[in-house]
Amino acid sequence: MALSVAYYPGVVTIRLYDTSARQIRDFAPLTPGCVSIYLCGATVQAAPHIGHIRSGLNFDIMRRWFAYRGYDVTFIRNVTDIDDKIIKKAADQNRPWWSIGYDNERAFNDAYDALGCLPPTYEPRATGHITEMVEMMRGLIERGHAYEADGNVYFDVRSLPGYLSLSNQDLDDLRQPDEGASGKRDPRDFAMWKAAKPGEPSWEAPWGRGRPGWHLECSAMAHKYLGEEFDVHGGGIDLIFPHHENEIAQAKGFGDAFARYWVHNAWVTMSGEKMSKSLGNSVLVSEMVKQWRPVVLRYYLGTPHYRSTIEYSEESLREAESAYARIEGFVQRVTELAGQAVEPAAEVPLAFAEAMDDDLGVPQALAIVHTTVRQGNSALADDDKDAAVARLAEVRAMLGVLGLDPLAPHWAGEQEQGEDLRHVVDSLVRLVLDQREAARARKDWSTADAIRDQLGQSGLVIEDGPQGPRWSLGSR
Repeated sequence: MALSVAYYPGVVTIRLYDTSARQIRDFAPLTPGCVSIYLCGATVQAAPHIGHIRSGLNFDIMRRWFAYRGYDVTFIRNVTDIDDKIIKKAADQNRPWWSIGYDNERAFNDAYDALGCLPPTYEPRATGHITEMVEMMRGLIERGHAYEADGNVYFDVRSLPGYLSLSNQDLDDLRQPDEGASGKRDPRDFAMWKAAKPGEPSWEAPWGRGRPGWHLECSAMAHKYLGEEFDVHGGGIDLIFPHHENEIAQAKGFGDAFARYWVHNAWVTMSGEKMSKSLGNSVLVSEMVKQWRPVVLRYYLGTPHYRSTIEYSEESLREAESAYARIEGFVQRVTELAGQAVEPAAEVPLAFAEAMDDDLGVPQALAIVHTTVRQGNSALADDDKDAAVARLAEVRAMLGVLGLDPLAPHWAGEQEQGEDLRHVVDSLVRLVLDQREAARARKDWSTADAIRDQLGQSGLVIEDGPQGPRWSLGSR
């Protein structure tokens, strides 16, 4: 879907909020015409909840917008398939650690696919890159940024000026998470390699058998797939410290320039708390797609601004369902009127593009979608087929960028199911509308108005036209 940026007047400038600068910055790629993105992906100790998948959706939209603006995008999303939580789950369930990781990696990929996320360019696993991690640790030890103790390897946080600049903390106030390892020179130093324990998975290294620390994998894999410097590093705000701070320390200590922009998405919360399995307040994607159409979940999770918190509620999901149904209804009516599929416009409306360029302003861009839908519905009411078709072409172009086009191949099966459901609902509504027409015919206006009002309370809008009444979903 890549288009030339020459379609729009002036120089196209995408702006992103850079956590490291704590401000919105103009985006300038390392290589003209190319964008490299590294996203911290799943730690596969359990199946994903909607808070996990929000990050994938937000960066899927970023990737789509860069591609639309004409960039060649390389998108890396890693899989953490070995860590303390996975090992503990394996012990608790008396299962091999790798089987837990594999099952949950499949669950994550099923969730990404269900919600319409494009597959990454590469999706490396941590355990497939032990060699690169050992090489990075060796280099850090040689440069005086790391040391070995009791078979463990630690990063010396005092050895690197600028440590904690991303999270803007004071080193003297720092408390690193307790990693249960021995031999640290300073309690704030963090583990890159953990000496093997009986019954735990381990790999050979110059310091003895062991396994990598959580932070090391991303520094090593970003270096392998994107080089010494790349454009955007992304993840949830909960990763800023310690994970991203420690990634930066390792990469820069090794000699890499690392990420030019740091972009973080906010949480999905429940009762004001971050959605988390440990708190027992998570909503699994596999269960949600049984209750809600996947495209509605994408609309719900993907359309708020990526830096704003989403407070989970069924009421908000119902509002998302109604809003998307209004879009679908317009698409269906114009498609039926045209007698064939209306292709997306070559360009999105300028106001939509300006909103997306401004730190991925999806809420403002979505407002343009709904305004265009209303204009299209007005054209339908005026029997202006050409205007209605033109608005549909614009709507499809905008929805394509957001991954929400009802006519896109990914949603085709879901669209058919939706059409079957709409047919059933249409038949039931028609029975009620026939009663209303009968009341109007006998000039029983109070009954006719009461039927219309009751339908309105159910979220249906009734419009009387030359060909008879039509219904559509309105807001409730």
